[in-house]
Amino acid sequence: MTVMIDVDVDAGGGQHCETTALGVLLRHQGLDLSEPMLFGLGSGLSFVYWDSKTMGMPFLGGRVKPFDLTRNLAARLGLELRVQETTSPRRAWANVVAPIEAGHPVGLQLDSYYLDYFGSKVHFGGHVVAVYGYDDHDAYLVDTDQQGGTVSTSLSSLAEARAARGPMTAKHRSFTLTVPPGSRSPQAQIVPAITACAEAFLDPPIANLGHRGIEKAGKLVRTWMQRTDDPVRDLPQAALLMEKAGTGGALFRNFYRDFLAECTRLLDSDHLRTGHGLYAEAATLWTEAAALIARAGESRDARHLVQAGSILADLSRIEREAMQALRRLADRPVPRTVSA
Repeated sequence: MTVMIDVDVDAGGGQHCETTALGVLLRHQGLDLSEPMLFGLGSGLSFVYWDSKTMGMPFLGGRVKPFDLTRNLAARLGLELRVQETTSPRRAWANVVAPIEAGHPVGLQLDSYYLDYFGSKVHFGGHVVAVYGYDDHDAYLVDTDQQGGTVSTSLSSLAEARAARGPMTAKHRSFTLTVPPGSRSPQAQIVPAITACAEAFLDPPIANLGHRGIEKAGKLVRTWMQRTDDPVRDLPQAALLMEKAGTGGALFRNFYRDFLAECTRLLDSDHLRTGHGLYAEAATLWTEAAALIARAGESRDARHLVQAGSILADLSRIEREAMQALRRLADRPVPRTVSA
């Protein structure tokens, strides 16, 4: 007889894997924050233009590295984050079973390629899920709405996904979150989260990151037609990753726009309102840029890439101005709280 052991969780519904898993773990602890708020408090927004000789096409990334968001959020709110890693598959599974049997869901970082339910068979070692139960054959997970929400995968496939090695993978990483007495108020951490994100974006260590990375992308995207021998396949795929691959749309800019909108309802600041207005504009332009990249591939017409490059140049300026305004939140205390 198959015996299932599981935890009662609120799956909610999310668009991005890491914030979806964080939402499950924190709601179970009684802390219910919107997905944009989780993303913003974790200083999740970034930009990277990533390219190498081993890659078929360059990659445009819109967020910090996998798991940095979780670490940032835990540190900012004073949460107890317990992370376990091991090279032993047996010990790795024991690290999942113990919290579930104690009544707590567990976060996992793994390669989504091996999961039975995953529609897109592409290796991505930075995928994050919440596991809330298991039986003799399957594990029961919460993933993004796009992947089905509450889903199951065989124990063998889960073991493969966790053992995978390659870019962005971790050694069978599992983690739990606890909200201890005396944890910090999310509202009180809005300004530190925003200003930390702005500092990193405005002063990147290399030209591939932050506003400098967007400017670089604007120059190089114009050459992408020469970079691929199959533009009909590769350029729409690049655009799809910007809009649909767990980004929440517009390369995570929709999330940051909505985070800032939520903040303006909690805090009174002209700098905050300026940043929100500029990120609302930026989100629209990122979607336009993705559409032009897709159109370039479908039509094999490089003029669309030139247009996309011009938009990215504008975006570098708009996001730089937005982050300069948001960084000024640290100059003086926000004068008053606005009732929701």
